[in-house]
Amino acid sequence: MGATHVPRLRTKGRAGLVGAVVLAIAGCAAPAASTAPATAAGAGASQSAPAASASAKTLELAYLSFAVANSYDAPMLAAAQGAAAAGNAKLTVFDGNLTPATQTKQLQDAVASGKFDGIVLQPIYGAGLVADATAAIKAGIAVGNIDQILGSDNTTANPQVDGLLANVVFVPSELGRKIGELVVKACAEKNANPCNVGYIYSVKAAALDGSLRTAFDTAIAANPNIKVVAEGESFYTTALGLKASQDMLAAHSDLTVITGADQAITGAVQAVSDANLKDKVALVGYGGGAVAFQGIASGERYGTVMQAPTTEGRVGVQQLIEAIRSGTPAPGVDVLKDLPDGGVVTKANVATFLPLAEWPG
Repeated sequence: MGATHVPRLRTKGRAGLVGAVVLAIAGCAAPAASTAPATAAGAGASQSAPAASASAKTLELAYLSFAVANSYDAPMLAAAQGAAAAGNAKLTVFDGNLTPATQTKQLQDAVASGKFDGIVLQPIYGAGLVADATAAIKAGIAVGNIDQILGSDNTTANPQVDGLLANVVFVPSELGRKIGELVVKACAEKNANPCNVGYIYSVKAAALDGSLRTAFDTAIAANPNIKVVAEGESFYTTALGLKASQDMLAAHSDLTVITGADQAITGAVQAVSDANLKDKVALVGYGGGAVAFQGIASGERYGTVMQAPTTEGRVGVQQLIEAIRSGTPAPGVDVLKDLPDGGVVTKANVATFLPLAEWPG
């Protein structure tokens, strides 16, 4: 559903701009501001961000990252910092470190501190943040969301929280469908019957992974010869992707496809090479980082589905700043919708995507 309630933003200071916010709730914000400089990923933000007038107040924004050390998150944060600087705003970074309870507490602390004009959410578990995001909006704090869905419906980019001012995301059901369709294509090219698949979850308990798997299963049902015969979990790391792949290959030497996030597939590249199965096992990822594109070009990987973390960080923060200053919410944005070939990358089109990578992989 779309947002229907716009928060009543209050000025903070003696000459506050329309749209800046104040809270009278006492409290304490736990983490300190990130000192990481904006990288090239965020350098373009100033070209499209609205110019801040000399009299505009500097906005204080909390940025709730799902995991600062993650290679997917880093360019998103850098782009967000670049957009904030261009829009006369300052980011204070909170690191959830893939722990939903930690991120929920950080959101509550950010609201209670009374320090922030706005909050940028990058959810670990979006459905679990809805109540506190709603409370923040009702308290007069502007809230924007990037990357994962803030809510329980993983089939739409439309805002699901009344008063949300920006929502720049990917749609999990669409991502899962595309991963599944890539596996169907790989199985067809391998002419495998059965086509045995090893499926590596990123965080199996996460709602995102559940949505991806549901859409994946629906897509592979088009070919009844496809069977998921092994599962693993990577926590978005190459080391655990390597271990999961090694375990799968040890138990199922007849695997045709291994699929998982690009970081996990980097581990799978090593596993299939060590097992002398490079020509037998097709590797299908998602994320679409530079390493994945290069691996597809070289023939190490079969394919991947691109994601756009830099765009999410840059556009999400731009839209939140614009909405705070204008009082007008932005419509939801699916950042993958208009990518070439829907963002599905194989050897046939990888040359198009090599210059488009937004994160290392």
